[in-house]
Order: sequence, then structure tokens, then C-alpha cells
Amino acid sequence: MITPLIPYPCALIKTRKTRILVITDLHIGWEIALSQKGIHVPSQTPKLLQKLKNLVSMYKPEKLLILGDVKHTVATARASEWQDIPDFFDDLKGHIKKIQIIRGNHDGNLEPLLPENIEILSATGTIAGEVGLFHGHCWPSPALLKCKTLMMGHVHPIVAFRDPAGFRITRQVWVKAECDGTKLAEILLQKHRVKIEKSIEETLRKHYRFKLEASQLFIMPSFNDFLGGKPLNKRKASGTGKASWRIMGPVLRSEAVDMENSEIYLLDGTLVGTLNQLRSLG
Repeated sequence: MITPLIPYPCALIKTRKTRILVITDLHIGWEIALSQKGIHVPSQTPKLLQKLKNLVSMYKPEKLLILGDVKHTVATARASEWQDIPDFFDDLKGHIKKIQIIRGNHDGNLEPLLPENIEILSATGTIAGEVGLFHGHCWPSPALLKCKTLMMGHVHPIVAFRDPAGFRITRQVWVKAECDGTKLAEILLQKHRVKIEKSIEETLRKHYRFKLEASQLFIMPSFNDFLGGKPLNKRKASGTGKASWRIMGPVLRSEAVDMENSEIYLLDGTLVGTLNQLRSLG
């Protein structure tokens, strides 16, 4: 169902009816934040657009699904975003039939920046075939739990590698983690004030009419590879080796996802180990 498009930070989901290209975290306008700190970087939006158009040309999807954070500013839009975002999507519309955006935490007041016929979906997510997709800054809809596989963005996952001489590099990665669907379902039912009757599975059948299937979570790398991020394998100052997932969204905070034993893949598909194994390299 899900095919990571090696070596690009995106994936293709094939359903019976359509082919969907999935990306996350464009953060158009991030250069402005750097300029305010005295670091002047030319706009990288044309490069992002060209990379995306090349992928559309190669894989010919019928739909593009963006898992949030189209723009960089959170609640408003800066002057350059008023130009770059409409131009970006006006050009892109000529190359793909349908574009959908799951709202991310940086997408406040995004609607005025978008051309017509681009659909903004709830931050609680959507389902494509047998995959439940959401941004990650807020709780997903319980409806997504009927999917075995969940996929989110938001985290901008990278890992750090340090050699004995102290030289350090970082790399974007995919994260594949086991998910305790029962625990996540219990939390979501409580959030929606649904009383658990007999069992969580039976409650889901009664109120949502589906069987609980969620068992794994993929965290996507950001499509904007200039962003960087906080290395997942960075040790805490206490030396315990366990990270705090508080800033990375409620699903990871809930401990329903086994991040420590998650598998970490480079963009070229190489499995470099589990997150716990990579702690010593961070």
C-alpha cells in the first residue's frame, strides 16, 4: 500500500481507485525566520516546486496529499508567503488533478493563500485506502484506527552520527514504529467522551462501526530538506538515553508508540538500526 519513493522524502499510496503522492512539511517562507536572525538565504521555494513537479512527472499520481505545514509562520502570513504560496500552487495545479492539505500547526489562515479547488482537510486526519494519515500536532480521529498503518509528519525526523574525533553529521530519516492500537483507542475514546463498554474493541464497533486494526506508525521526513530538526537519537543531559517527546505531538507523548525500538531508515532505504541502538552515535 505504501511505497517510499527512494531517495526522496515522500511516498506513494496506491488504492483500488487512485495513486496518491504524499509529502509533509513544506514550510514555505522559512527563510524569513533566518533573515530575522541575520542569516540571509535566497528563497528555496522554486527548488521545492521543481522537485515536486519532477516527482509528479515520474510517478504520475492522480492526487497530491500534503500532511500539513504548508507555510512556516504559524497564525498569520508574511508578505513573501502571500506571493510564494499562491504562485507555488497555481503552477502545481497544472500538473496534477487534485490537491488536498491536512491542516498542520503552521497553517493558520492558510485558506486566503490558496487558489480555488484545493481542499483543506481537518487536522484530525483522513484515510487513503487502508492508511490513516494526519499531521501529528493534535490527536487523530478515532476513525483512523480502523487502518493497520498510520502515517504522520510534524516531527521532521533526523538522526545524528558522530565519529570518535567528534565530527557530526545529520541525516533525514523515516521512522517505522509499533503502535499499541488498544492504548491509543482508549485515549481517543476518552478524549471524545465515549464510555468504554465491556471492551475497547466492542465500544469502537458500537460507536464507530469498525474493527480496531492500528498497529504501526510511520513518521515521514519533511519534504523541505533545508529545515533540519532535533536529532531523535540525542541523549538527554541526564544520560538516561530516553528522549522527551513532548514537543513532538500527543500521539508520541501518549506512549502508545514504541519510539525507542522503532526502526530508522535513511532516505536511500538503508535500515541503520533501532532508535535505541543509535543513541550512542548521537
